[in-house]
Amino acid sequence: MKKDKRNELAEASSKSQESRMSLQLDLPALDLILETKTQIEALSAQAGLTIIQSLMSQEIQERCGPWGSQNAFSHGSQQGFIVYGGRKVPITKPRLRSKAGQELPLESYQAFQQDGQMQRAVARKLIRQVSTRDYAGAIDQCLEGYGVGRSSVSRQWKAATAAELEKLCQRPVPADIKVLLIDAKYFCQECLVVALGVDSTGAKHVLGLWHGSTENSTVVKALLNDLRERGLNTEAAMLVILDGSKALHKGVKEIFGGLALIQRCRVHKMRNVLEHLPKEKRAQAAWRLRGAWSKPTEQEALKELRKVILWLEGISPSAARSLEEGLEETLTLQSLGLKKDLLLSFNSTNLIESCFSRTESWTRRVKRWRDAKMVMRWGAAALLVAEKGFRRVRGCDQMPLLIQALALHQSKLEKSLKAA
Repeated sequence: MKKDKRNELAEASSKSQESRMSLQLDLPALDLILETKTQIEALSAQAGLTIIQSLMSQEIQERCGPWGSQNAFSHGSQQGFIVYGGRKVPITKPRLRSKAGQELPLESYQAFQQDGQMQRAVARKLIRQVSTRDYAGAIDQCLEGYGVGRSSVSRQWKAATAAELEKLCQRPVPADIKVLLIDAKYFCQECLVVALGVDSTGAKHVLGLWHGSTENSTVVKALLNDLRERGLNTEAAMLVILDGSKALHKGVKEIFGGLALIQRCRVHKMRNVLEHLPKEKRAQAAWRLRGAWSKPTEQEALKELRKVILWLEGISPSAARSLEEGLEETLTLQSLGLKKDLLLSFNSTNLIESCFSRTESWTRRVKRWRDAKMVMRWGAAALLVAEKGFRRVRGCDQMPLLIQALALHQSKLEKSLKAA
């Protein structure tokens, strides 16, 4: 028994020593791995430069030709730079001269000087809110670069955002857009009218933007005409969600006519009503409005809203008039027979407002908006980045109900036009 006990203690002691040795080896190994990772990154960068140098040397040899019948001549080297990893990196550039003694450009060197990657790198970093003044500190330090100054970054950012604006304004509109949201965003004194679409699967898309000095029907029509040229079907019934702006309403009606089923944003409507009320009555009014709008059918909701109007008459006639204005358009979703989840998704302009809130977070560093082009470039870049994070709308599995309701509305409208 005693021997067995001694054997167990010896085995336990041996395992303990092995465990301590393993621990002592693991920690230095971790440091070694981290150090090796850094060295590998630096080695990869240097290997890339070696390959670039090799390609330039190969071009020199091919263009010079065999000895004795050269078409050009190698003529030493000079210091130059390439764009590598999103920054300018110094490099020794070989020189080439013609038989007449003229300097010949190296195609490989010019190709590696192209700014496409640098523009994309600048855009990625700035869109993550890195100040142009701090850009040099945000770049990978594997290589010793130079020339990444504020003015250089600003030029790259301008080129990158111009490309994003062109992309947004020229790409086709998805053919199956069923819901359209239009709203305006002001940058200083410049106005951008933005359109957001929801397709038949519930996926959201930034459709386009249009600049104007103010939010007016002319700008809205110009935007919608542009979207129509790029594929938006304005001859099919569409659910259009607006904030109550008369200019937006007029522009939509002039393009879509009776095919536009307009849902007024309930958040804006409630805000407008509450502004006419004393503070002590606002909570009760908001509670009554939410209760009325939560009714499952249009008839029930309209009946409750009429009661709210009568109640408001005794408190503030102006609040009652504000609620009456466009009242039926706050119930468009109920008239289409939509269920709760889609009702929550489409009863306000929150889908497009969330895009604007992200745009504000990206543009808050801008101290001076120089012109309309700058506003459009920044707006397009921010909206496209916001689009990458889009998810399908809540209740997207109920989209077939909306599609069916829109088709029924269009059928009734066509029959009434034929009868007339």
